[in-house]
Amino acid sequence: MSVQDLDLHLKTCATGVARCWRVTRGDGAQFGFTDHDCDLDFDGTTFRAGTGLSATALSQTTGLSVDNTEAVGALSAAAITEEDIFAGRFDGADVESWLVQWAAPVNRVLQFRGSIGEITRANGAFSAELRGLAELMNKPTGRVCQRSCEAVLGDASCGFDLTTPGYVTNAQVRTSDGRVFTFDGLAGFEPRWFERGTLRVMSGAGEGLAGVVKLDRLNDEGRDVELWDNLRADVVPGDTVRLTAGCDKRMETCRLKFLNLVNFRGFPDIPDGDWQVAHPSRLSARSGGSRR
Repeated sequence: MSVQDLDLHLKTCATGVARCWRVTRGDGAQFGFTDHDCDLDFDGTTFRAGTGLSATALSQTTGLSVDNTEAVGALSAAAITEEDIFAGRFDGADVESWLVQWAAPVNRVLQFRGSIGEITRANGAFSAELRGLAELMNKPTGRVCQRSCEAVLGDASCGFDLTTPGYVTNAQVRTSDGRVFTFDGLAGFEPRWFERGTLRVMSGAGEGLAGVVKLDRLNDEGRDVELWDNLRADVVPGDTVRLTAGCDKRMETCRLKFLNLVNFRGFPDIPDGDWQVAHPSRLSARSGGSRR
């Protein structure tokens, strides 16, 4: 890649440059688009022409201000479909925007890197907000002192291996309306074992989509699993899903269900609100002893 050669080209009287966008979804699917009239290839990606994709002017600043722009384009079966947008497959996808000398794509410069924010669609077209890397600076950080654990099950803070036998299983769907799933069998897991866990679709039209489990109940014919929100794709009988055990963030659950108390990230002995505002009383001792 030669930025210097691109600079020399831009200083000439006649230039031939195009913009290219690479979109990488959370499931690994990658798409390339260009506003040039022919396809361009570089970095192992083919940037397709004729998609109708274009972008408004990019606002970039120094310091910690957030870069932003917007991409608009036509919905098509060959590129970005309305079904995929509705299902949330492009939510938070990574985006790169390049300025490329189309006659020599090796001469290019990366102008924008970020992620897709809000997406709207209407009349066969879509508009996607692109958020720069500085957008992460807008998120609050820091620890919260609370009784429940602040870690996410399976993340670096938790340290629990979610592939451990007994905590994850694949099962075929018997019936589903997108929110309530029924299964035959799965009697080897205790009732409510998967509550607050995840259900991820492994095959069919909804492959790659996931939801958080709200209720997990055994019945006479098998097992019912209900999600908090509908999966925005069709899941039909026979599709395979993966169920992962859930955690309610309590110390007792971390110790007894996951045997992972050493990594518990809560403060189980913190005084509750009633104790903190309690006034001195002759009827109860304030000796500094146990508050439980």
